[in-house]
Amino acid sequence: MNLLNDTTKKTPNPNPSLREQLERIGLTAVAAQLDDMLAHAARQRWSPRQLLDNLAQIEVAERAHRSLERRLRASEIKKFKPMADFEWSWPARIERDVIERALTLDFLPEARNLVLVGANGLGKTMIAQNICNAAVLAGHSVLFRTASKLLTDLHRQTPEGRLRKLRAYANVGLLCIDEVGYLSFDDKSADLLYEVINHRYEQKSLILTTNK
Repeated sequence: MNLLNDTTKKTPNPNPSLREQLERIGLTAVAAQLDDMLAHAARQRWSPRQLLDNLAQIEVAERAHRSLERRLRASEIKKFKPMADFEWSWPARIERDVIERALTLDFLPEARNLVLVGANGLGKTMIAQNICNAAVLAGHSVLFRTASKLLTDLHRQTPEGRLRKLRAYANVGLLCIDEVGYLSFDDKSADLLYEVINHRYEQKSLILTTNK
């Protein structure tokens, strides 16, 4: 028996402070600002209800911020230029009204799809990233993947794992498949891509960018 380890184990504090108790139950934002809020409440002569209301607002705001950060990481959108930097005059022809309407996310409630078609270098990916980012900010779950990465992900799965992945691709609020057609697909890859799209058909919105 290792007596050193036995004697150095940390035991729970039998008399935890209010801050420690708040942290234990997950109210980390309230715990971090507790002293400042109590001092401010005393100066402003807040009622207990006013104090609780402000503490609740702090925690709600912090949880919303953490949720947004998680969804942004999970979306895999990466870095992108904002639409303010988009050169509308660069493409020879572009349906600006359609893109600007898509940026309002009006197609999501109806599970409609958006296909951006054009030659390389015209900004299809940039537009798709901006729409996906707007969806994340609006509270939707989003996944942005190139077609090659999506298909590689599906190819390397076991049959059971592939079914789980297909369900995951089907359930995300907005799926963007970038660069469809940039590389040639074999029959199996084409079938897998069809399965992804078919699982979402008339259920969840899809964005595709393609040069075909």
